[in-house]
Amino acid sequence: MASQKMEAVTKGTGFWNCPHQVTYTPGTCELLRGGDALPLQCSPTSSQRVLPFKQPASAIYLPPILEARSHLRPASMCQANGAYSREQFKPRATRDLEKEKQRLQNIFATGKDKKERKRKPRPVPQEGPAPELDRFEELLKEIRERKDFLADMEALGQGRQYRGIILAEISQKLREMKDIDHKRTEELRKALATT
Repeated sequence: MASQKMEAVTKGTGFWNCPHQVTYTPGTCELLRGGDALPLQCSPTSSQRVLPFKQPASAIYLPPILEARSHLRPASMCQANGAYSREQFKPRATRDLEKEKQRLQNIFATGKDKKERKRKPRPVPQEGPAPELDRFEELLKEIRERKDFLADMEALGQGRQYRGIILAEISQKLREMKDIDHKRTEELRKALATT
């Protein structure tokens, strides 16, 4: 393509402006002038045998699922279903009208907008800190929770999925409990030895 030479098209030539005139037969000219449809059968111009014209099959039967149909509903059907009806606007007060009246009365009476004083909420007396839960007791509680969870999962038929994870967590908690027990025992021995 790159090797082909392109030439500019001169005015009055080209695809739509053919320089030579086409001659039509008088019958064709008459058909073109009349604007009628071209005939379905015409006389043969060659030695070939002309087959009689067959009309195409009227319609091919398709099952209702494959049948092409418009998904549009007529306007009358849409209007009957209420698609064009609007919801009526119902205005509602967006602010408290009584407060607004009082405010305006105060402005007209005193010439000032009296702002309501906002009361500060009373400070809530803080109770002493909650007693710390012993870590040993926390670990016992966590182990019970995990055992209950595993029992629930086994009841639902999913115990196999969680058993390894839960048992590993329980053994970790038990090890921590043993460490705490060992430390407490050492502290007790030291306390007994000093007395």
